[in-house]
Amino acid sequence: MLATLDTPYADTRADALSFAVGLPPRDALAVLPLERAGLRVQMRLLGASHQVIAGPLSETVACDLPDGARPLPARMRDALPGWSYDFAARTAVHDDDAAFARAVDALRDRLAGRPDALTGTFPGSDHAVTALALDDTGTPGAGVGWRTWHAYPQTREIVMTRSRLVRSS
Repeated sequence: MLATLDTPYADTRADALSFAVGLPPRDALAVLPLERAGLRVQMRLLGASHQVIAGPLSETVACDLPDGARPLPARMRDALPGWSYDFAARTAVHDDDAAFARAVDALRDRLAGRPDALTGTFPGSDHAVTALALDDTGTPGAGVGWRTWHAYPQTREIVMTRSRLVRSS
């Protein structure tokens, strides 16, 4: 689903992002409800940030998080009753505007038309994009996975996250 958002682009750079698990639903600009492996999943666009609510977990990556949020980790694992959660993040920095634009265009093309993906575009730049998509967990029916992308045209950065919520065996 493509959402053209009528709101100012809020985030400024990748290193301003924070991370939190367990926050209640935040005000969203667009929401894509899905179901995967018996879990209800909500993919939520928060300005140029995201929140995913999947079964017993909420994951939020944003600039304006309340106390208790921490800097975006490169890797984090956690156990919830009956579940394991794995999160990873990395930032790609592109050398020039053309390389950045190609990367964002390729992302938008890859997600276009997918019923399990939500892409938000912001006014002022075709490459100010936040996108979320379901991803394979590697074990059918075991849980749910998702990926996100936060594109920052002013710094030519793309923050990419990958998350897994898997039932404990």
